Amino acid sequence: MRILKKLSLRSRIFIYMILLVLVASILIAGVTLYQYNEQSKDYHKQRLERKEAQLLSSIDFVLRETSYELNPEKLALIFKDEIYKIAKNLNVEFNIYDLGGTLVKSSKPSFDEDTLIACIPAEVLNNLKYTVQKRYVETNEVLGGDFRTSYTIFSDIKSKPLGILNVPYFQDDSFNEEELREFLVRLGYAYFVMLLVAIAFAYFVSKYITRSLKTISDKMNETRLEKRNQKIELKGASEEVSALVESYNSMIDELEESAVKLATSEREQAWREMAKQVAHEIKNPLTPMRLSVQSFQRKFNPNDVDIHQKIEEYSKTLIQQIDTMSSIASAFSNFAKMPAQQNETLNVVEVVNLALDIFTEDYLVFECDRQEIIAKLDRTQLIRIITNLVKNAIQSIARVPSPIIRICLNDDENNINITVTDNGHGISKENKPKIFEPKFTTKTSGMGLGLPMIKNIIETYKGSIAFESVEGSGTTFKVILPKL
Repeated sequence: MRILKKLSLRSRIFIYMILLVLVASILIAGVTLYQYNEQSKDYHKQRLERKEAQLLSSIDFVLRETSYELNPEKLALIFKDEIYKIAKNLNVEFNIYDLGGTLVKSSKPSFDEDTLIACIPAEVLNNLKYTVQKRYVETNEVLGGDFRTSYTIFSDIKSKPLGILNVPYFQDDSFNEEELREFLVRLGYAYFVMLLVAIAFAYFVSKYITRSLKTISDKMNETRLEKRNQKIELKGASEEVSALVESYNSMIDELEESAVKLATSEREQAWREMAKQVAHEIKNPLTPMRLSVQSFQRKFNPNDVDIHQKIEEYSKTLIQQIDTMSSIASAFSNFAKMPAQQNETLNVVEVVNLALDIFTEDYLVFECDRQEIIAKLDRTQLIRIITNLVKNAIQSIARVPSPIIRICLNDDENNINITVTDNGHGISKENKPKIFEPKFTTKTSGMGLGLPMIKNIIETYKGSIAFESVEGSGTTFKVILPKL
């Protein structure tokens, strides 16, 4: 049973149906054998009774026609020759005993003492005399229960007990057993064919029964919170399956409502976090600007001979902080709304080389086995992807004895593959899930928008970005972009 519980519903239905056919076949075979045995017993019982009735009728006729006095002592004379005539006419062997159980006459002209009972056993006589029918049938267990012998008290014309009729009967079932064997063989063939039909029938029935459940299961496996889920429409489903489908469709409606609420809540939370980050980043340059203005107010002296130089330094400080604030605003603007893609046919090898030209580090290694890889991409956005990944790699190898960064470019039939590998400090286990989150950064400066921004760019192209990192050994970022 434990094994069956682990199987699928379809497998269990299939197995149960086959078991039902097998059990039914065994029961039918058992009932057939039982019925045969009962019919065989009834047949032999009735046949023995018919023989006894014929013999008693013949004995009664002889008793009516005989000239001898009707008493037990005259039985041998009465049936001296008549017993053979009766046995010949009826083709039945029988014996006649007196009321004391002593053999008087046998239908056999000669007999062996070992094969014929000269005296009826006392137990048989007692059973015979005290039965209402005055008849007793004994089964010979020595011969395997196939040999029966009946004892019946017969009377004279005045209904006075005269003697005991003994009819030996051998129950021969060899012919019937042969027929039974042939019947069972034919029945076995029929059961075998029926079993094959049942297997096919069980297969299709189990498939039909579980088809609706399979549809529901597939739909449930496809259900996602972040996408619009399709409702299930089943025609001709059973009442139970229809109830399950209705429950699933109701769940989908509730799930969509929850998804809308969750998305709204997430957007609100994201904008709150974004506002906090913008405020934080803007406050950073405002503080030195405030201090510069206050310092200028305290120290301003129109008569100072260096007044022009101080004003110039003060102006440079303010302009520098204003530029910082401008770059912050631009970064958040770019992240919030990426510029429209201007796709053009590019030689990706050439563009990647161009993006790497701005870096002067001698440990940058660009590897590509081809001079030309053509794809339709936005040149600016592709450069942004390369420069951002390389900058992150350069920052991760600070204080590494022998730094090296490998930029590998190759393609296949449909995609461009770009990998940037460094031997830096790697990404810690707790930081890996956050690496593409906005405003997350492990650097002392920066806003943590670089990787989320290029992830947006790559996903807009229906590409993918992934990374592998071992803390203390280095990190590899892999970008896949479709060519068209």
